[in-house]
Amino acid sequence: MEANPVLVEVERSGFVESRHRGAAVGLAADGTPLARFGAAEEPILPRSTLKPIQAAAMLRCGLALEGELLALAAASHSGEDFHVEGVERILAGAGLTSAALRCPQAWPMEHAVTVQFAKAGGGPSRLRMNCSGKHAAMLATCAHNGWPTEKYLDPGHPLQQAVHDTLAELSGETPAAVGVDGCGAPVFAISLLGVARAYRAMLLARPGTPERRVADAMRAHPEWTSGTRREERRLMDAVPGLLVKCGAEGVDAFALPDGRAGAVKIDDGAMRARTPVTVALLRALGAEVGSGLGSSPVFGGEEAIGAVRPAAAFLAALPRR
Repeated sequence: MEANPVLVEVERSGFVESRHRGAAVGLAADGTPLARFGAAEEPILPRSTLKPIQAAAMLRCGLALEGELLALAAASHSGEDFHVEGVERILAGAGLTSAALRCPQAWPMEHAVTVQFAKAGGGPSRLRMNCSGKHAAMLATCAHNGWPTEKYLDPGHPLQQAVHDTLAELSGETPAAVGVDGCGAPVFAISLLGVARAYRAMLLARPGTPERRVADAMRAHPEWTSGTRREERRLMDAVPGLLVKCGAEGVDAFALPDGRAGAVKIDDGAMRARTPVTVALLRALGAEVGSGLGSSPVFGGEEAIGAVRPAAAFLAALPRR
């Protein structure tokens, strides 16, 4: 297999000191690939970009969440206080407590939140773990159906079978493998093309369907899906109708209301490299994205002396709209 292309460069003082290779795909409104880079059809572990699909599967199984709590069910949240309170509300609605969670204890995902929490005397917690909203919703789904809660992370559990089937339907692919995500839940391997198709299907679904309910909740409450200062929240605020979700190890997925969609996987897992590629794809697909969202500064002391930005060759190869 040929190496994936360089998608992102890190420039410092006029020198390119680091490069990030990866794969990416962008779909036109009719679902045809308009931009494709690297091994976009090879299976990957999409990590937390699967959370909206997992949440849709839970709604199909009878989960009764709406609004910000439904957005939280699909979140990789920053561990802010309102996220924790939301997780506790989901659990309490199912007659459960945080003792039922099987996600690991962790510090908040966002560094600034961790510093604030630690200064207040806090420590690692299952509630602060970025996947706790998903886990609370999984437990609530089990409670609704009378399914055992102790083994809700087992790939053979009825809940995880429903997730598998929902993902296969929305992506148009049979998952190639099953692994264990960082939070302990099953993660199913599909291609970037399949991820993009699944996100496209969620936004094109009829209003009121489980898929559309998840997409609508995430777009209406982006701070609940990520955090008050996160890139995903800033992007959804900047681009009307955009749904975007990150995943660990450099994965991003997005869709627009008319069916345009895309997905990104950075080979070395660098999270700093995913948003520049996502923004470049959005612009290539014709979305209006404001300045300042497609790159991040590189500092020398306290001065910005470079940037993490899309590679010139990648930009040159993108379609012109």
